[in-house]
Amino acid sequence: MGNRAFVSVTNDLYTDNRVNKICMFLIDQGYQVTLIGRVRKDSSPLTDRPYATKRFKLLWEKGPKFYAAYNLRLFFYLLFRRTDLLVANDLDTLAANYIVSKFKFKTRLVYDSHEYFTQVPELIHRPKTQKIWERIEGFIFPRLKTVYTVNQSIARIYAEKYGKHVQVVRNISPSWKPKSIPSRKELGLPEHQFLIILQGAGINIDRGAEEAVEAMKLLIDVTLLFVGSGDVIEKLQEKVKAEQLEHRVLFFGKRPYNEMMAFTQHADLGLTLDKPTSDNYRYSLPNKVFDYIHAETPIIGTNLVEVAHVISTHHVGTVLPDLTPENLASAIRHYQEHPDVLLTQKANCRVAATSENWEKEQEILKKIYPSLEQ
Repeated sequence: MGNRAFVSVTNDLYTDNRVNKICMFLIDQGYQVTLIGRVRKDSSPLTDRPYATKRFKLLWEKGPKFYAAYNLRLFFYLLFRRTDLLVANDLDTLAANYIVSKFKFKTRLVYDSHEYFTQVPELIHRPKTQKIWERIEGFIFPRLKTVYTVNQSIARIYAEKYGKHVQVVRNISPSWKPKSIPSRKELGLPEHQFLIILQGAGINIDRGAEEAVEAMKLLIDVTLLFVGSGDVIEKLQEKVKAEQLEHRVLFFGKRPYNEMMAFTQHADLGLTLDKPTSDNYRYSLPNKVFDYIHAETPIIGTNLVEVAHVISTHHVGTVLPDLTPENLASAIRHYQEHPDVLLTQKANCRVAATSENWEKEQEILKKIYPSLEQ
């Protein structure tokens, strides 16, 4: 029996590419991996994976009761299994993992912080709930031995707050070299329209989706694609219907990664429009930025620290000075009118993809999770 690693998240495992990449990496390092999450009423069946999966079915799908129930189930599940490595993804799985690690002295605990959790929009408007999470983090974080997060900005915040060394493993896409790509027609896309895309699993509040729809009223011969899921999709669909934009704003829902990337590759531009309404968004670096680069799709992004740094360093897009439908429409129109700029930035994406990829980022992970064969 090899060393056993249990990786836990609170999502339904279907579209979490960062966690899937970590699991695949751990297998290469010699671990037997089990990924733990939860199943929702609308969860899709999981595809076959080279590691085990476990999804808890809970009475609640959100709110305090969900988090309490999930961590209780996770605690007992882990407690009665032989474990050599526990990987807690984000603060909402940390409590159960930390307590179990106290019972299992030889078990190593690693914390992978995907975001500045206590500053997510869902918490900053609920100060009592936010304080509970801050207390959990404040108690456990200083006691952790190994922590890494998704970018330098968040690492710096944690280091200053808790006096801990925090490593950085960015959520970069693996090199994407598909054998074949479905055509526009096969994907249900218009053949001769200028396509822009907003993709990913977090099409949520304050991520610019509403401004993108508004911008469509100011543009000609442009189609906007939403490929992914999130808590604003239903309202967006209602708005699109009310504005009679159904033929110019298309919704494709969640798609497996390679299929999502096929949509992205056909798009002329990729949007990443998070607003700095919270510190979590202000210092975020969405993995869609790297998906766009790997699909050779130039980017229009908001002026967030990490996003702007990637776009300007590699010259792969445009950083908006301020997110308004007018500014966004103007930037899109500029690309329509200057196809040479689009071609240049596509070429820059190809160059950037040779250095900004998961294969290179794994060199940092090798220090965090040394190979068991060494």
